[in-house]
Amino acid sequence: MLEVRNIEKYYGSKNNVTKALDRVSFSVAKGEFIAIMGASGSGKTTLLNCISTIDTVSAGSILLDGENIAELPERELARFRRERLGFVFQDFNLLDTLTLEENIGLALTINHADPQEVQKRVREAAGRLGIENELAKFPYQVSGGQKQRAACARAMVAGQSLILADEPTGALDSKASKNLLEIMSKMNRAMSATILMVTHDAYSASYASRVLFLKDGRLFNELIRAERTRQVFYHEILDVLALLGGDVSDVI
Repeated sequence: MLEVRNIEKYYGSKNNVTKALDRVSFSVAKGEFIAIMGASGSGKTTLLNCISTIDTVSAGSILLDGENIAELPERELARFRRERLGFVFQDFNLLDTLTLEENIGLALTINHADPQEVQKRVREAAGRLGIENELAKFPYQVSGGQKQRAACARAMVAGQSLILADEPTGALDSKASKNLLEIMSKMNRAMSATILMVTHDAYSASYASRVLFLKDGRLFNELIRAERTRQVFYHEILDVLALLGGDVSDVI
């Protein structure tokens, strides 16, 4: 479904160049839940930004369902993001002037979907995530956990190909974080949602089916959960983080 082929990303000028990504390659099958980990400055957020088309690669290619998104013209990028990608970010990115129902259905509304169909899809998504009774409220009227559930519902409501999550539990307490991770895991299992999540937290990563580790812009290692319990997988993730060295305290 997603193929990342030898991508490189450079920042800076000719006399002061930083290589944020160095020939990174991997593939993601439909229905996978993948976590990306690494110390600060390892390139994990840059990688997610390139996949989301927020940033552009300096070399290499990124294919989603066979289409090279790195070559899309500017006029097609906004539509591509609305129709093919779902976003779940640390700060929720909900619009304060819209209700949760309006926030969740925003992409469908922008795409001129039938209002009754928008309402139906929004309520179905909200019901799956346990916020069906909060739809008339504004973001400032609900908890952080409910905001993040709304962000998840917004990411899945239009049937996007790929859900991208950047530190989705970063602004939540431990209870809300666990609830959100279980919801994302349920989305992955029950709805075959394909999820790519950047996280610094080993506990969050243990919910994924595969973990990719970046170091200095390169793919350092990967772990596949397979049939192991989440607790066993969590400790294996910690072992790899210890091997990464550097500012390991930032990533555990």
